[in-house]
Amino acid sequence: MPALAPAVAAVRLAVRRALTGLPGAGPVLVACSGGADSLALAAAAAFVAPRLGRPVGLVTVDHALQAGSDRRAGDVAAWAAGAGFAPAEAVRVDVAGRPGGPEAAAREARYQALAEAARRHGAAALLTGHTRDDQAETVLLALARGAGPRGLAGMPPRRDLAGVPLLRPLLDVGREQTRKACAALGLTPWEDPHNADPSYARARVRADALPALVRALGPGVVDNLARTARLAAADAAALDELAAAALPVTSSAGSSSAADGPAGVRAPCGGLVVAALAELAPAVRTRVLHAWARELGASPAALSHRHVEALDALVTAWHGQGEVHLPGGLRVARRAGRLTGPDPAG
Repeated sequence: MPALAPAVAAVRLAVRRALTGLPGAGPVLVACSGGADSLALAAAAAFVAPRLGRPVGLVTVDHALQAGSDRRAGDVAAWAAGAGFAPAEAVRVDVAGRPGGPEAAAREARYQALAEAARRHGAAALLTGHTRDDQAETVLLALARGAGPRGLAGMPPRRDLAGVPLLRPLLDVGREQTRKACAALGLTPWEDPHNADPSYARARVRADALPALVRALGPGVVDNLARTARLAAADAAALDELAAAALPVTSSAGSSSAADGPAGVRAPCGGLVVAALAELAPAVRTRVLHAWARELGASPAALSHRHVEALDALVTAWHGQGEVHLPGGLRVARRAGRLTGPDPAG
C-alpha cells in the first residue's frame, strides 16, 4: 500500500479533530467553491466523517458574478454526488442590492445561503475551508483598518451561524498543503479569478502585501500572524466575559437576571450609571457600551468604533455635549448621572 501523502494526512487530521465529539446526528455540510482549500476539505470530510458515523454533504454557492459560474457550480455538485456526498447541491444567490462593497455583499449572500441549506438538511455543522494563510491575510487587513483585539482575533475556528455551528478545521493548515493534498488525490481545483483581481483588498494582500512580508521577514510571518489571531482571540474572550458580567442580561421587565449576578452598570430606573462605567477598565467599558448600543437596536454592521468612542466620551470626557446619534436614528444622552437611550426604561 502506498504511503499516505503528508498533506492529505494533515488535512484529514484537522478535519477529524474538528468533528470528533460533535453533538447531534445530522450530516456535516462542506461549503465548497471548487478551489483547492475547500476541495481538499471536502475530500477529507468524505473520508473522515463516515468513519466517525457521520453523514457528509456538500453545498456550493453560485454568486452569478462571472460568466459560466452556473456551470462551475454544477460541476462541483456533480463531483460531490459522484463522490458520495448527500446532499450535493448548488445554490444560486442574488448579490445585487445588498449593503457594503462587492466582497461584503457576496459574503453576506453566501453565508445566508449556507445557513439556509444547513437548516434545511438538519446539519450538525457547516465546514468551510479557510486556511492559516487566510487567517494571516485577515489579520493584515484588520491591522490596516486600525482594528482592535476583536479584529486582530481574525476568524474563530468555531462560531454560530444562524443556529448552526460553523467550523473552520483548516486554520492551522497552510494553503500550500491543500494544493498538495488535491494533487496527491488527483483533484483539479478551480482557480477563482476574483482571487487575483486587484480591485479586491484581500486579493492585493494575497498577491503583494503578504509575499512582501515573507520576503522581508521570512516564511514564519504567516504562522506568526495566525498565532497573533489566536492570542488576540483569547484576550478578547476574557474581556467579553468581564463586559458581560458588568452588563448582565435583563428580563422583559428590565431587571437584571439573578442568574447573571449583580446589576453591574445598569441603573435601577433604566439606562447605565456613569459613575459605575467610569470605574471599568477602558477595554471593558467600550465593550459594555457596544453591547448596550446593540441592545438599544443599533445594527451591529453599522455600529462603528466612532459611535462607541462618542458614547465613551459621555462618560470620560463630559463637558455638557449633546446627544450621541447611533445607527437607526437612535439617540443617547447623559442626564442626571445616567446614559439614557430610547428604550422604555431609559
